[in-house]
Amino acid sequence: SFHFYAGICSALRLTVPSHTIHGIEGQPLHLTVDYNFNTTASEIQIIWLFEKPQSIPKYLLGSVNQSVVPDLEYKHKFTLIPPNASLMINPLHVTDEGNYIVKVNVHGNGTISANQKIQVTVDVPVTKPAVQIEPSTGVVEYVGNMTLTCTVRKGTRVGYQWMKNGKPMHASSSYTFSSNHDTLLIVPVMKEDIGNYSCLATNPVSMMESEIIAPTIFYGPYGLTVNSDKGLKVGEVFTVDIGEAILFDCSADSNPPNTYSWIRRADNTTDVIKYGPHLEVVSEKVAQTTVDYMCCAYNNVTGKRDETHFTVIITSVVLQRKLQSRPGADYRKAQTFSGHENAMDDFGIYEFIAFPDPTGVPVVPSPSVSGSDFVQGQDLHSTVYEVIQHIPEQQEDHQDAVYVQAQAHDHSTILKKISSQPFCGNASYGYEHA
Repeated sequence: SFHFYAGICSALRLTVPSHTIHGIEGQPLHLTVDYNFNTTASEIQIIWLFEKPQSIPKYLLGSVNQSVVPDLEYKHKFTLIPPNASLMINPLHVTDEGNYIVKVNVHGNGTISANQKIQVTVDVPVTKPAVQIEPSTGVVEYVGNMTLTCTVRKGTRVGYQWMKNGKPMHASSSYTFSSNHDTLLIVPVMKEDIGNYSCLATNPVSMMESEIIAPTIFYGPYGLTVNSDKGLKVGEVFTVDIGEAILFDCSADSNPPNTYSWIRRADNTTDVIKYGPHLEVVSEKVAQTTVDYMCCAYNNVTGKRDETHFTVIITSVVLQRKLQSRPGADYRKAQTFSGHENAMDDFGIYEFIAFPDPTGVPVVPSPSVSGSDFVQGQDLHSTVYEVIQHIPEQQEDHQDAVYVQAQAHDHSTILKKISSQPFCGNASYGYEHA
């Protein structure tokens, strides 16, 4: 601790631990004083005085050598055991708050004196604070305000500090505090205000923290997304093989949880087909190869809604080819097959051509785009085929026609082999996309 000194020509030194000491009401308080001197003394006198602001100091007690002379009014409250100059106050009351002055006189060849002043404060320790939130039923984001109030049953000179997630809070555009910080006003309430709040009550002799309280804030929906357990998702398009059953899940961040509805769009009409966060689509039962869906999320407390659109494409990949007669070819009798029984025959340049839709009307091909443009453009509504590069042995030029039925976002197409010349390296290929 720090020590403070006073004296005359350093002949008498008087030491106290601090000029301000905080005491607790009802508890004893010991005012420690040390002194020493470098002269011969025949008498040592110790005097304690007490003063309040704007008042005359009052005599408490004194001593000469071993004899103590108390003020009879305070006889049972103050204790001095000379030659020790320390003073014991027991018990301490709020009325004992003020300045205590100690004076020491040492008489020898002459008299030397020194004095010190100690300020004593008296406080009642704080009890555990309690926090109340209004409105207690919850607040709608951007609509309502929230007030948090901190109270203690006992305590003097209480200071308040608000904590959020264990960190001190400070005034901002949203946070306003009362003059003594016992009240916190949040205007307006936002989703970011969700958290664990507590109140720290302090005074010079104690510190207590409240229980953690988490306010209820209604918000959302935010971040609405649709995901599936199967199929290929590219952007807002799900590609599913025919015969598969695919389960879609719709989710959004919201409090309270959203209500969900699924809508199918066809022929300029919309139909609600299911309620709830999940939807199962069985591809075999879908009449169209391309179906548009929509998931709607609604928060019935905030009154806000969000929706997301997506497309399901039912694909069937069939490889057809007109086979030339070859001795020993086990598969030449097959008119339809999948895979690559002889992969070298399938290398070449392909183009997308028109394919009649279910009504029998051919779809007009769109303008050609180069292979590099096709990749860079990231056409999210087309099925992307990965080219397997291989350098086959030089062989006869086969004029076989190879067709791959593929499903695009808005129509059916056929991938037609238009060249079967061997290739090598990273050659570029031209495609026409219908």
